[in-house]
This record gives sequence, C-alpha cells and structure tokens, in this order.
Amino acid sequence: MLRSRIIPCLLIDNRGLVKTVGFKDPKYVGDPLNAVRIFNEKEVDELVVLDIRASAEKREPDFKMIENLAAECRMPLCYGGGITNADQAKRIVSLGVEKVAISSAVVRDSTLVTRVAEAVGRQSVVVVVDVKRSMFGRYALFTGNGKVKSKQDPFDFALLAQQAGAGEIVVNSIDNDGTMGGYDLKLAQRMREIVDLPITVLGGAGKLTDIASLVQRFGLVGAACGSFFVFKGKYRAVLISYPTAQQKEEILNPVASATTAAA
Repeated sequence: MLRSRIIPCLLIDNRGLVKTVGFKDPKYVGDPLNAVRIFNEKEVDELVVLDIRASAEKREPDFKMIENLAAECRMPLCYGGGITNADQAKRIVSLGVEKVAISSAVVRDSTLVTRVAEAVGRQSVVVVVDVKRSMFGRYALFTGNGKVKSKQDPFDFALLAQQAGAGEIVVNSIDNDGTMGGYDLKLAQRMREIVDLPITVLGGAGKLTDIASLVQRFGLVGAACGSFFVFKGKYRAVLISYPTAQQKEEILNPVASATTAAA
C-alpha cells in the first residue's frame, strides 16, 4: 500500500552539511556522511541530498561525494545539484541513487526532463520548483539558489515538467526555508491542483504537527524537512532526529492510531 513519506532533506555546501534560512547564510552543521549513518539507524523513508551551489556555480555533480553517500545510504536516495544532461543523471543512478532532482537547467530547457526520463526512467526524475512570494502575494519561480527570478509562472513550469516526463514534483518555499514556522499549505494546495504527479512539500516544518497537518490535508504526499531534523530548541543546537515508528504511524494513519488507542 502506498503511504505518505517523511523525508529529511540535507543541504550540501563544499561537501559539508549546512542549513539555510530563506536560502541565505548557510550554517555548517556537520558531516553529511555521519548524518546519513544516523538516519540509517532511524530507518527514514527516503533521503534528499541537494548540493546548493553546484548549479549556481555551473559545476557538474561531485560524483565521488555522491558515490560515498550512496554507499552509506540504506534508504532510497534522491540527489540534486549541477545536473545539466542525461549522461550525468545516468551516471548518478549507476552509483546507487534512486532519483535525480533537477531544477535550474529545466527552466532553461524543459526538454532536459524528457531526455533524463528516457535515460533513467520517469520514476527517477524529480523536478524541484523553488518558489517565493512577491510583495503582492503572488508566487514567483526562482533559480540560481534563489537569486534569479524567472519569467515563467511556477505552476505553469510544474505542469510543463509533468508533460515533459517528470515523475515527481518537489515544491520548495523559499520564504519558509529554515523558519520552522510551518509549511506554506496554500502553495502546496495550488501545486496539488495543477499536477497529477506525486508531490513533495519542502520548507518550514518545525514540529510533528506541521507534518501531520500536511498529510491530513493532502493524503498521499511527501513531507520533506530540513532544519527540523537537524536542529533542536530555540538556540538551534545541532541534533539529528526523526519520528519514532509510533509517531510516524500517528502522523500517517491517524484514524487507525486513534482506534487502536481507544481499544
């Protein structure tokens, strides 16, 4: 049976694990390989790893780093950052990565989605849509690590990605990134109405009830979290965490959990 997924999202900068707020001021929080080992022990559903500067600096993916991460990872792994052609995607999948995430390069050329899907299979193609609100409340699409505003509408872009062969859409709120104040549910709702693909929502989770609210509202969905799974407390002490099996069941299947508790 298909279930919603609770997904840690790790940001990589110069091979180090970092966290940002609003895509700015990356704070070093440790070694990504150590984080992967801890998440292995916690039996997470899936892991997303994004090299946040690769595309902006026009670097190709760090294949050695990806190989090391994939060798440690015991859960499905999605990697994004610097992918500009199908050969790179195919090489990454050959290293043991289940999904490749692409974004900026797709804004420049949507046919990249088709070529990557033909190379690695549609189920392995994730398109990330980085979105920021304007002062008038309208949503805009950004690339270049949140620095370059695109002329494309983010929802039209997501629909185009679906038509081109994407297997999943990640909708990422730049405004909510690292704030731990909750997901942008309005943004998620708009995206859910536009595409028929599985969607994963990223940006803003700060407590388990944020994840629960997302799952209860959208049903089958990916709930991705960054800061929430690496920081603890108002002073943001570094502590990697993940819901326990019981907490996950209460979040993902609240009706059954309530029935069991009542019995």
